Amino acid sequence: MKKNRWVALTLIGISVFFSLSLWFSTSVIETELKTKWHLTPAMESWLSIAIPIGFVIGAFISSFLGLADRYNTRKFFAISALTGGLLNGVLIFVDQGHVGIMFRIFIGMTLAGVYPPAVKLISQWFPSQRGVATGILIAALTLGTSLPHFISLLVTFLNGNVVLLLCTVLAIMAAIIMNYALGDGPGSSNDTSFSLGQLKKIFRNKPVMLANYGYFGHMWELYGMWTWLPAFLTASFIAYSPSTDPWISTLVAFGSIGVAGGLGCVIGGVVSDKIGRSNLTISAMTISALCAIFIGFTFGLYFWLTILLALIWGMSVVADSAQFSAAVSDFSEVKSTGTALTFQMCIGYLITIGSINLIPLFKDFIGWEWVFTTLSVGPIIGIIAMSKFKEYEK
Repeated sequence: MKKNRWVALTLIGISVFFSLSLWFSTSVIETELKTKWHLTPAMESWLSIAIPIGFVIGAFISSFLGLADRYNTRKFFAISALTGGLLNGVLIFVDQGHVGIMFRIFIGMTLAGVYPPAVKLISQWFPSQRGVATGILIAALTLGTSLPHFISLLVTFLNGNVVLLLCTVLAIMAAIIMNYALGDGPGSSNDTSFSLGQLKKIFRNKPVMLANYGYFGHMWELYGMWTWLPAFLTASFIAYSPSTDPWISTLVAFGSIGVAGGLGCVIGGVVSDKIGRSNLTISAMTISALCAIFIGFTFGLYFWLTILLALIWGMSVVADSAQFSAAVSDFSEVKSTGTALTFQMCIGYLITIGSINLIPLFKDFIGWEWVFTTLSVGPIIGIIAMSKFKEYEK
């Protein structure tokens, strides 16, 4: 069984990597979509938050009804990935912005049936070494989410429909892997009936809620950084040298968010199993908060220092992500683990909508030099919560 669980982790990780390519599948072709979908400035804003909104709606429904615990987790993942992929494929034929935004919201709802169930599957396959396993899973999520930044390096050779089709095929492949290649994890069961008492137990579970508070602070920073770091890098490099090629900022963004982030997830998972989840999360959030505060001071001035801080920030901002979910799976009841994880992510992604939208508003008043300091509030709150969580760790 020990050997098989690493095979299971590989299959789950690949499936998450493929599925999460849907998250930013329209980002690399946004310029093309402005014309094709007749996007107004207001529609562009809605397009950027459509997936998080859909994810929150889907996660709320799933946690309220306990879907991740009532039904086979693996098949729930497969159906969600398949549905998301097919909906993404429909975008190829869409020519109106409001219709495209509606479908993006639906796709976000399906992703709520991918990420939380994947973490639950890890908890089934890994009763021990859960930190490193969840870290590897979040690394796959990070790489999948950042995949469009890599694709954008080839965007001059691909039109928007090809990009959408590629992401659709990847999501369908994820569904096939989950349904046919991966077996059910040890100890999995599907006999949990729906009860609002599950949510009440989550609210009354102090270590779970402390882990949730840490996660909420973490999410305030994470998606604000992931969404706006590429724009910051582009503006900073142009301010430093107007002749800077755009692909440089794109490459640095992918390196920071995808490569450094994925590496940070794995390292964070290994370290957390040795020093504890609270110590790892506190350390990671301290580093990421400092990066959020200081990276703005390099704007347009220090080319290589900007790159270095972006890489460190990309690694530290997500190094702790897996450990909040692992902490919830450690302290929640087995029969309500899926509901607890989905609830955590529902609120977490709801918070991201705020930071994603506030960054451009704050930038107009305080500029790129100071705007990311607003993200440091999240990890500071998270540090306080995880300091209290430490009391419950063995």
